[in-house]
Amino acid sequence: MHTYQVQSGKKITLKDWDPADLSLWDKGKKEGIKETEKLVKELQVLQEKIYAQQKHRILVVIQGMDTSGKDGAIRHVFGLLNPQGVFVKNFKVPTAVEIAHDYLWRVHAHVPGNGEIVLFNRSHYEDVLVVRVHNLVPRTVWQKRYDHINQFERMLADEGTTLFKFFLHISKDEQKERLQARLDDPLKHWKFNVGDLEERKVWDEYTTAYNHVLSRTSTEWAPWIIVPSNRKWYRNLVIAKILVEKLGKMDIKFPDPQSDLKDIKID
Repeated sequence: MHTYQVQSGKKITLKDWDPADLSLWDKGKKEGIKETEKLVKELQVLQEKIYAQQKHRILVVIQGMDTSGKDGAIRHVFGLLNPQGVFVKNFKVPTAVEIAHDYLWRVHAHVPGNGEIVLFNRSHYEDVLVVRVHNLVPRTVWQKRYDHINQFERMLADEGTTLFKFFLHISKDEQKERLQARLDDPLKHWKFNVGDLEERKVWDEYTTAYNHVLSRTSTEWAPWIIVPSNRKWYRNLVIAKILVEKLGKMDIKFPDPQSDLKDIKID
């Protein structure tokens, strides 16, 4: 089991997990960035094989507090991959049509098909996070959703989807610094959302909600990885390293040619 993986069935609290941990890399930021670039090149080759082979389905779920770096992780780890086979879905406030269906309806439509890598920037977990914190549905409703989600992900895994679930773990102080940086730099004003300040007021409530999510939905078929994310370069390194290591152990290869090519001549 990976160092940052949440053991299935184990109750955890985020206060026991250091968001500033750097234990997987002792060569510093500069070399860490170089290592990430190397890993991303390996990931590019793996993704090309996945797309060509049309056999595997890869779902990457990325969750975290505001400013934890979901967009940044996607940009730095996946930004150079072939967009033909990589898709990003961001789950925002449900539309009227989505609300008229069960909460997983809008999610299922975006899971990967053969040869695809799909990235969920936020995900179905919002329905046991923001919904819980802001009392959008009764407790009796959201409590059942942990089991729903486990069963949903089990079905995906049974049908051939490999799931990676990354929780980007930052401290409250780090979030304050990142919000302040957006406020101080005019070029980052577009990133600043006043609503984030309201969400910051319920940091403790979100932490409690995440404690339950990570404890109750880290399974053998879809484990959670708690990524220390106070250092952006280390966050990217950990995600890239885990993806390359796990995908590298799978039966991922270029398919054989459709016919014997040795006698073909192009005039």
